[in-house]
Amino acid sequence: MILIAAALVVAAIVIGLLIGIRRSARHRAQASAPIARAERLRTLPSFRRAVNRRTAALAGILSLSVIAAIVAGVVAARPLSSQTIQPVNTSRDIMLCLDVSGSMSDVDVEVLSVFEELLDGFEGERIGLTIFNSSPVQVFPLTDDYEFIRTHLQSIRESFDFVDEIPEHWVGTLNGPGASLIGDGLAACAMRFDHQDDERSRSIILATDNELAGASIVTLQEAADYAASTGIRVFALNPVQGVNTQLSDELVAAVQSTGGEAYGLRDTTTVADIIDDVQEQDATELRGQAQVVRTDTPNAWIAVLLAFALGFVVLMWRVRL
Repeated sequence: MILIAAALVVAAIVIGLLIGIRRSARHRAQASAPIARAERLRTLPSFRRAVNRRTAALAGILSLSVIAAIVAGVVAARPLSSQTIQPVNTSRDIMLCLDVSGSMSDVDVEVLSVFEELLDGFEGERIGLTIFNSSPVQVFPLTDDYEFIRTHLQSIRESFDFVDEIPEHWVGTLNGPGASLIGDGLAACAMRFDHQDDERSRSIILATDNELAGASIVTLQEAADYAASTGIRVFALNPVQGVNTQLSDELVAAVQSTGGEAYGLRDTTTVADIIDDVQEQDATELRGQAQVVRTDTPNAWIAVLLAFALGFVVLMWRVRL
C-alpha cells in the first residue's frame, strides 16, 4: 500500500507539472502588454521576499501532499502491534465421577441435578466428567466452559430416559466383565487430571452406592490411596448413606483417607458443603500456552494524517491556489 501511495504521488506531481507548463505557455501566448524594465522590479527586496514566500509555500504544499499520501498509505496498510500473552488460570480442578451401573440408574438423574447445582456455586474452576460401569469413559476433559459442561450434563441426564436404543451412558461403559467396578472407576477419574507436575487443588466428586458386582483391577481403597498419593481429595455422594452401613462405612473410610468426606445424596447441605470443602484449598496458577495477540493500531497514524491534511488545506488557502 505504501508503494502504491508513492506511485500515486509521483503521478500527481508529473501531471501537475505538465498542467503547470501548459498553463504558463498559454499565459505567455495571451500576454498583450510586455512590461519595460521588468528586471528592475524583480530586484526589489519586497518583490523577492514575495517570490520567496510563494516558492516556500508551494514547496510546503508539495511536501505536505507527498507526506500525507505516504501516511495515508500507512493507514491503509493497517499497522499492527503484537503482544505476547501467556494466559494464567488460577482455579481448581474438579473431576465429576459418576457410577452409571444398574443399581444407580434410579438415582443418577438426581445425582446429575446435584452436579448442575454445583456448577452454580463454582466460578472459574475447571470441571471434567468421567462415567463408569464395567469400564470407565471420559465424557469431557477438564474445562472452564460452563455452557459446554451444562450441555453435556443435560445430555447424559436425558439418556436415562432410555429413548435411544443405546443410551449415551451405555456407550463405552460396558466393555468388561462385571458391573459397578468402583475401584477401577475412581482410579480412572484420578488419572484424568493433567499437569501432574504442577501443585494444584484437585478434587473428585464420586457418586456411587459402592455396590460392587464383579472383580475390579483395583479395590476402592487402593484407588483412594492412589488419589491421595497424587494430592487428590475425594468427596462421595452416596444415595444409600446410612441404609447399608457396611458399604457406606467402607466408602466413608476410603474418601476420608484422601482428606475428603462422604455425604448422603439427599442431605439438605450436600451442595453447599462440597463447594466449601473444595474451595478450602487455595487456587494455584496454571500457565497456558503463550499466544501472540495482534491488534490494529492506526490511531496515531490517522492523527498524523489529519495534521498534514489540515496543514495542506491551510497553505492552499494562504497561497490561493
